[in-house]
Amino acid sequence: MVATPLGEYLRTRRALVTPDAVGLVSAGVRRVPGLRREEVALLVGMSADYYVRLEQGRERNPSAQVLEALAAVLRLDDDARMHLFRLAGAAPRPRAPIADERLDPQLAALLDSWPGRPAIVLGRGYDVLGANRLGAALGFAPGTNLVEKVFEDPASRTFYADWTAAAANTVAGFRVLHGQAPDDPRVRQVLTAMLDRSPEFAEHWARHDARGKGAEHKRLVHPDVGALDLHLQSFDVRSAPGQQLVVYGCEPGSETADRLELLGIAAASRA
Repeated sequence: MVATPLGEYLRTRRALVTPDAVGLVSAGVRRVPGLRREEVALLVGMSADYYVRLEQGRERNPSAQVLEALAAVLRLDDDARMHLFRLAGAAPRPRAPIADERLDPQLAALLDSWPGRPAIVLGRGYDVLGANRLGAALGFAPGTNLVEKVFEDPASRTFYADWTAAAANTVAGFRVLHGQAPDDPRVRQVLTAMLDRSPEFAEHWARHDARGKGAEHKRLVHPDVGALDLHLQSFDVRSAPGQQLVVYGCEPGSETADRLELLGIAAASRA
C-alpha cells in the first residue's frame, strides 16, 4: 500500500498522543507508541476500518466533520489543524505564486522605518527577501535561506543558543509553507536539496510537525555582541501570499537592548 501525505501525517500525529492524554486506560504491553488505530477510531466515532483506510490512502476525501474530530482527538493546534485540512484537500489553496518572488518597495521602506528593531521578510521557501540594516547585521541578510542557514552553516550551532529547538521549529514552519504550496518551484527546490544534503533535516521532516511562526522567544549568540534575548512577532504579508514579515524586539533598558544598539552602530559604520 502506497502511503499518502494524509496517511503519513495521521500516523505520526497518532504516535504522539498517549492514552492517558485522552482519558483511555492503558493496560498491558503496547506495541505502538501513542494511540492505536482502533482507539483513534473509537474517540472520533468512526469505524476502525474507515480510519485504517484513511491511514493507508484508500480513503482520500474525509468530510470536514471527520477532520475536525480527528484534529480534536490528535490534539492539533491551529497550524497543525490547517495542515491536516490541506492534506485532505479540504482547505483552499492560495493563489498561484508568481515565478519571481520579490519584496514590495513599500514593505522595504517599512523595514527601514524601524532602525532600532531587526526586521526581515521571508519568502515562500524561507528565503530572506529583505531586511533592514539591523536585521542583516543580526545574521539575516537578504539572500540567506533560513533552512540552509540552520542546517548547513556550521556557525548556526553556536548562533542559536538552543540549536535543537531552532532546527525543529524551522522544519515545522517550512512544513506549513510546503502544505500551502507543495507545487511551488522554490519550495520544492529547497525541500529536495535539503533532503539530499542534510540527514538531520530529513530526520525532522519525517516527523511531520507543522507549526508556523508566531510570537516566540529567541536566544541568539551573536559573534560580535554576545547573547541576545529577543522576542519575535510574525505577520502574513496580505499582498504577497506566502511571505512573512518578522520583527524582533527586546525589553527596553536590558542588556540585549544595549547590545542591539552596539550592533546597529557597527553596522552603520560599515555601511
